[in-house]
Amino acid sequence: MLRVYFSTDVVGVEVGGAVKNVMAIATGICDGLGLGLNARAALITRGLAEITRLGVALGGRPETLMGLAGAGDLILTCTGELSRNRRVGLMLAEGLGVGDILARLGHVAEGVFTAKEVKRLAEAKGIEMPITRAVCAVLYDALPPREAVQMLLSRDPREEG
Repeated sequence: MLRVYFSTDVVGVEVGGAVKNVMAIATGICDGLGLGLNARAALITRGLAEITRLGVALGGRPETLMGLAGAGDLILTCTGELSRNRRVGLMLAEGLGVGDILARLGHVAEGVFTAKEVKRLAEAKGIEMPITRAVCAVLYDALPPREAVQMLLSRDPREEG
C-alpha cells in the first residue's frame, strides 16, 4: 500500500533531499563513535534545524522541511542500515579516508560531494550550519571525527532555534 502526498515547494524538496545526505554522514560518525541514541537524536534534530534555516533562506517552506520530504527523508537516511551516506560516516569514524571509503562503497554517496557546496551556499547566505562545517572539516581537512564532535560540543550555549 502507498499513500501519496505532493508538494509545489520545489526548493524545499530539493534542499531537504540534498542536505539530509550531509546529516547522514554526521549521524554515521556519531553512531560509529558509539555516542549513543540520545546523541543521535540530538544530532538529527539539530540537523533538521540547519536544513530548515537553509531551505527557508532559499525560498523553501518550513512545513515542507518538517514533512516527509524533509524530516521524514532525513530520519530514514540518518538511521537506515542501507544508507550509503550513513555508511560513509561509520567508516570515517573507523579512521578510513574518503578515497578508500568511496572505493569500498562502490556506489555514489551524494553527501560527500554535496557537503562542500552546502557549506559554500550557507556561507554566501550567512546561514549558520555548524554540523555541515564539521562534516566538511572531516571530509576535506582531515579533522579527526572525535575532534569534530568536540568542536560541535564546545560551541557557546544558546537558545534553541
